[in-house]
Amino acid sequence: MSIHIKRVVTGVDQSGKSVVYEDAELPAVTVAMMPGAGFFGVWGTEGELSSPVASPQPDNKTFFPAAAGTRFGLLRFPPESKADADLPTPDEETLTLLVTEAETKLPGLIGVFEPDAPGMHQTKTIDYCMVLEGELHLELDDGAEVHLPAGSCIVQNGARHAWHNRGDVPATLAYVIISPREQDTDSPSLPASASGSSAATNLSHTSSTTAASTSRR
Repeated sequence: MSIHIKRVVTGVDQSGKSVVYEDAELPAVTVAMMPGAGFFGVWGTEGELSSPVASPQPDNKTFFPAAAGTRFGLLRFPPESKADADLPTPDEETLTLLVTEAETKLPGLIGVFEPDAPGMHQTKTIDYCMVLEGELHLELDDGAEVHLPAGSCIVQNGARHAWHNRGDVPATLAYVIISPREQDTDSPSLPASASGSSAATNLSHTSSTTAASTSRR
């Protein structure tokens, strides 16, 4: 089951007239280590916001925003029941290729995930989320979970968490990520770029056991 996302971007022209700058389908970003998952990076900003905007362009080169930045996007989660837990663990060369692809397409995403708890992650951001279709479960500390049917709205206040699709159909989550103006750079929960075999093993294990229950948001 596919989903079509249309991006419409407005702004003003040089005379101050409101105009449409873009009206087009937005393709999903997919990565091999998370089969069935789709990432739609709709828009992003960095630094102080300004409006109205002439000739707007998305500033979302990294998955997570820097201080005072924002991100708007959607995540498509396949059912975990379709994951093949019996798949063999990729060798180190394959893992490196998987990580390189994911880090190239979704810079900064891999590094937030915990090596010992597939899917679990924590970031110093405020996230506004809504389940658009399907259903998800939100896992928190100590195994606590919240069921999220379509229409559920979630306000993530820097909590450690993981998303799970335990249904039989794909689930789609819309999100807005807002990064504080100042961040504690000593905090271990800040997003970090992934590198090395630790991150590779982490997401490889996640993809084979939870079929892309990988997004922070």
